[in-house]
Amino acid sequence: MSALEPEDFAATVRHWLEVSGFSRKKLAKEANFSSGYVSKVASGAERGSLDFAARADTAMATGGALERAWQAHHGQGAKPSAEPIVSAPGGLIVDQDIAELHYGHGQYRLTQRRRIVNTGSEPITRYLIRIAVDKFPGEPERSNAHYREHPLRWEDLNLEAWCGSGRTEPITWTVQHDRDSFKEVWLSFRGAQGRRLPIYPGEAGWIEYTYTVPEGQWGNWFRRAVRLPTNHLGVRLDMPADRAPEVWGTHTSLAGDDLPLPSPIEVERIGDRLTYSWSCENPPLHARYTMQWRWSAGAYDEPMQTPSQVMADLGIVQDPDAVLRRTARRFNLPAEAEQVRDVVARLEAAAEQITKVHDFTGKGRGLAAPQIGVDAAAAVVYTPGAVAPLVLLNPVVVETSAETDMQYEGCLSFFDTRSRIPRPLVAHIEHTGLDGTRRITVFDQGIARLVLHEVDHLHGVLCKDRLPEGEEPTPIEEYRGTGSAWQYK
Repeated sequence: MSALEPEDFAATVRHWLEVSGFSRKKLAKEANFSSGYVSKVASGAERGSLDFAARADTAMATGGALERAWQAHHGQGAKPSAEPIVSAPGGLIVDQDIAELHYGHGQYRLTQRRRIVNTGSEPITRYLIRIAVDKFPGEPERSNAHYREHPLRWEDLNLEAWCGSGRTEPITWTVQHDRDSFKEVWLSFRGAQGRRLPIYPGEAGWIEYTYTVPEGQWGNWFRRAVRLPTNHLGVRLDMPADRAPEVWGTHTSLAGDDLPLPSPIEVERIGDRLTYSWSCENPPLHARYTMQWRWSAGAYDEPMQTPSQVMADLGIVQDPDAVLRRTARRFNLPAEAEQVRDVVARLEAAAEQITKVHDFTGKGRGLAAPQIGVDAAAAVVYTPGAVAPLVLLNPVVVETSAETDMQYEGCLSFFDTRSRIPRPLVAHIEHTGLDGTRRITVFDQGIARLVLHEVDHLHGVLCKDRLPEGEEPTPIEEYRGTGSAWQYK
């Protein structure tokens, strides 16, 4: 094992409770679980369910960090938690789930239609819906900051709802949760003059609702999550043809893998509009289907910053700056201990800034002094979920394992691509303490990869230099691993 262990699911829950400012009681209320259950999960006394992870992700706006952590630690052969969801309606099946997202005039309008069947023993008198947006998927801190400044407002959403096929009867709704980027609403099956419209046992009924979100608050993606037994799931995107959208889709399995949709997206042009349709029968519970798009070059009203430009704005030196190709100056320790403290403080500050614009929760992150323009043999490495970094001073690789693996790596100094890089599974690294003592630490798997990446930086080597013959960098637009952990047996 390595010198540093990845944190378990309970530790990840505690981390996000601290980051979001949530108490355990508040998370229980927002995610609709009992306080006792949340406390058990956070303390490690209870495994926790995948549904808990998904609901807690939504409540705390983690960008899916908890669900990824759950999959990493419990995804293989995990038993579901016995804790019932407090608000789960019993005996409810979704026969038809049809969503259409229309873009035009700088805003998105979602229309959602569901035919629900009451297979229980009590009348159904209301239905819980969610309105959740994420401008920067996979970058929770950046999204949170964005929505703090630009929250979803009810007056912009213009939520409307109906019962019956063809919008037969307008119905009322009440707010369950109201957050900057997330709303939960109870649709009450109550029509004009308070007339009740329950769905009785053995009966079925249609509900429909629509709402609007300004373009600046909606990311270029639309996800459907299967939370109830569903017979038919359909999605349709309605886009302007003159913006030449490129659309693709993924399916997130119960094992946490992002896979292509099981069937192709159908495209049809109708006048000046393009529609992209996809559907499936009997999707598995907890499956997630995501349709994503990007507008073709020249179709944007104004250019968007590339990931590398974002990093440059945060002070990260970009390739081909010459400082990235030099061997960094070694510290004379302990004589230069104070200088070390200053450099490390600057590295930690820069490393904190980048977490506001990108999600590093799955793989961790590292930063070397040359990347902030400092000629010094120092680097910091943050393992997934860690608050304090591993500090490397004057590091040198003294031994590596013969066994290697290939995983994707990204570099903050050219962040527009990801590259599949071979690395040893075990690395012995000599480094120096503040007191001048030399020591050797053994790292393995993902931590070894992080450390070796930073040691390379201190010797003027970039990860793309290690691309095997025939391998090409993957553009960030095509990369699907943001926020997910490296996989090891």
